Amino acid sequence: MTCRTNLLPFLALIGSFCFSDANADDPIVPPDAKLEKLFESHVLTEGVSVAPDGMVYFSEITFSNKSRDAKGVIEAGHIWKFDPASSKTSIFRSPSGMSNGIKFDAAGNMVVAEGADYGGRRVTRTDMKTGKSYIIAGMFEGRPFNAPNDITIDEKGRIYFSDPRYLGHEPIEQPLMAVYRIDTDGSIHRIITDAGKPNGVAVSPDQKSLYVVSNDNGSSGIERLSADTPVRKGNMALMAYDLAADGTAKFRKTLVDYAPFDGPDGLVVDKQGNLYVAVRAENRPGIFVYSPEGKELAFIKTEVPTNVGFGRGADAKLLYITAGSSLYRIRLNREGYQLPAAK
Repeated sequence: MTCRTNLLPFLALIGSFCFSDANADDPIVPPDAKLEKLFESHVLTEGVSVAPDGMVYFSEITFSNKSRDAKGVIEAGHIWKFDPASSKTSIFRSPSGMSNGIKFDAAGNMVVAEGADYGGRRVTRTDMKTGKSYIIAGMFEGRPFNAPNDITIDEKGRIYFSDPRYLGHEPIEQPLMAVYRIDTDGSIHRIITDAGKPNGVAVSPDQKSLYVVSNDNGSSGIERLSADTPVRKGNMALMAYDLAADGTAKFRKTLVDYAPFDGPDGLVVDKQGNLYVAVRAENRPGIFVYSPEGKELAFIKTEVPTNVGFGRGADAKLLYITAGSSLYRIRLNREGYQLPAAK
């Protein structure tokens, strides 16, 4: 196995994975870092997020054309819970509404983007104390969303989510694929319409930037097309938007353009504002670490990844990764950014 990288001064190969880091004096990825596989299922894992109590939650998206039993019954999507203390993984919720992105708000509630393909096509909030769930975004202008995908939350409690469509039999009723904001009064606003096919979203620690990934694969039904069907891919990029105090966003610049390869999926930030991005590029899949200006700082090679999420407390430097049908983790030298707890 070899690693491709332009990052010196060091490159490391450990076991079955490799990484690179641009700073040998203060590396983001420790030289003795190990990528641990914690769990493996059989379909696509996504949306990993760590709750305030340290439990790790992630989605399994069960594509309806793949996840059928011998009688043809469709598996309904799951949210899994991994306990770092016991290393045990169990079902937290099933059916999940075809959950994708998961985040926790300042009060410790779980906020979930539910997609299409027999999913809810909505955003829900779950009170983790009572277990009750609430629909906080079900429609826009009287029509269902395409397929809510990823979520980020600012320190004012406003929720931002992307709404692309990659698969599902349901009609597409929104006029475009966009990023929306849910305000604390429950109102919903379409705030970004020029991102291409938005996927991952993340607010910077200083609350002044909204990072948006476009992964435009040229199709709204990937599981309905044969492998040799020609498609024209669109914008494959990591972009930065200026985020105003009122929650509006304006395009600032493209930080990284991945064309002609596939772009990223999910992303998170650390306390210094660096971005940890799950990149699906065929020539170099893995977790890329970028500065806020888009400079590559480190790289962790993985199977094709979907999302990332930092631990909390004593494990604030643990980075959890969903890739393929599995959950991984690796301990880094940087702490992840988390929303301040509600007072």
